[in-house]
Amino acid sequence: MPDAPAGCRVWLRRGCGALAHLAAWGMTVFLLLLSRPGTSLFSWHPVFMSIAFCLCLTEALLIFSPEASLFFCSHKAKVQLHWIAQMLALVAATLGLVFIISSKNRSELPHFISWHSILGLVTILATCGQVLCGLGLLFPQLLRISLAAQLWRCHTVYGLIVYLLATSTVVLGICSDWFQAQIKGIAWYLCLGLIFCPALVIMNQISRTCLSKKRQYV
Repeated sequence: MPDAPAGCRVWLRRGCGALAHLAAWGMTVFLLLLSRPGTSLFSWHPVFMSIAFCLCLTEALLIFSPEASLFFCSHKAKVQLHWIAQMLALVAATLGLVFIISSKNRSELPHFISWHSILGLVTILATCGQVLCGLGLLFPQLLRISLAAQLWRCHTVYGLIVYLLATSTVVLGICSDWFQAQIKGIAWYLCLGLIFCPALVIMNQISRTCLSKKRQYV
């Protein structure tokens, strides 16, 4: 049965994709509950950042997965959904930044003194650059065909870098005193697994599909 191994790999990728969705949603909901939004200005920071980095960025990339996408529609429709998810991520991350700055100003605490905060700011700026790159692909009629192809490849690789930056930011976030004061032991390692699961799936998706094939642009 020569097709059996290929079929097993497809189902394995589907299973991993389902786990990636569950991990992204699960970590986001967990952080929402842990933050108790509304109890303080700071409480809104992990809320919006988890929506941006754990949920929206993950779903924006999984949309293009052949096995893990939740949307069975044309490539053009997926591009529109990807764009919406990316913009939601940028808006949510910006709101998260505003709330943490406001919280620190109220408490008279210094800004951007931890690796978590510095990397978070870098990730937001990188996301802005990724959105600008995506704008060029949304209007390919303004670009030469060869340039559009190069821009698509750049957008794909850059998108993976942005996602890994976001993942690293979240990892540093669960290493913070605020998080570790509430979550310890096995539960902490479970949260770490929930963060890395989508990242591994997306890395495999991009390296296997996006970087190894020529795509037709619309």
